[in-house]
Amino acid sequence: MSWIALATYRRSDRLAPALVLDQRLYDLDAALAAGLPALPEACRGGVADMLAAWPQTAPWLREAGPAAERLAASGAIRPVPAGEHTVAAPYVPQRIFCAASNYASHANEMGTVLAAKSQSKPYMFLKLSNTVVGDGDVVQLPPETVMLDWEVELAAVIGTRCRRVTAERALEHVACYTILNDVSARDLNVRSDYPFKHDWFQGKCHDTFAPLGPWLVPSWQIPDPQAVQLRLDVNGEPMQQDSTANMIWTVREQIAYLSTIVTLEPGDVVATGTPTGVGMGRGIYLKAGDTMVASVDGIGRLSNQVQAEKV
Repeated sequence: MSWIALATYRRSDRLAPALVLDQRLYDLDAALAAGLPALPEACRGGVADMLAAWPQTAPWLREAGPAAERLAASGAIRPVPAGEHTVAAPYVPQRIFCAASNYASHANEMGTVLAAKSQSKPYMFLKLSNTVVGDGDVVQLPPETVMLDWEVELAAVIGTRCRRVTAERALEHVACYTILNDVSARDLNVRSDYPFKHDWFQGKCHDTFAPLGPWLVPSWQIPDPQAVQLRLDVNGEPMQQDSTANMIWTVREQIAYLSTIVTLEPGDVVATGTPTGVGMGRGIYLKAGDTMVASVDGIGRLSNQVQAEKV
């Protein structure tokens, strides 16, 4: 089956949906005009609407992939010239559920002592929509932190509502996968003025702290989310390299757990945790001018430069 993804890009003065074939963007409206199968009406408002109507979008996308490849091969549609567009975040989710300490190697480098899995459950926290930026966008370095850090993660995007779903059926509710970089201010993640040790909001929820993208890859193209390679480079130097096979709590288990607390809705993102190799474990942190490139096999690369926030 053809590899295809959904993206959003900046076309002139507005955001526009796109298809991605072989890592190249094709304007969706142009492809439809060239003969792509008609898009269901509920899906015509952009990527967010396509996720909201995923039961209609998915079969259309399965048909559209081979059709778009034929149009591209014949020259009926052409890639958007790289100099005429910039990729945006594929959409802005309203809820991002993040898994903490979900790789034993990462827990070890952070000095976190975990209970046995049989005596535990996933530890989740939230990031807000203000944190979302896309590929090529700037990550702001707030003046309040000197310990800005990176975390590459596989992110699952929910496509159909679920509540108290079993782990065995959890992946049926995943529409797409993408990359999320859980940028973290480590020194703001802890507090000494209250009896509570951690402040996830202060450390994780600054503007631009969740680069997302570069696009959304339908779930059927990643049949086993526990067999995916993750990597993150800073200024061209590898920092994180690992496999999702080493998660403590699988993607299935995380979704099942979350659905016992909240009803998961289309467009919700589950960021599934990061492996070893973060800056805190190495004693180095991001500074203005640094470039992070997060990559996930089967998806692509998500690149963001750090700039000092203007205050």
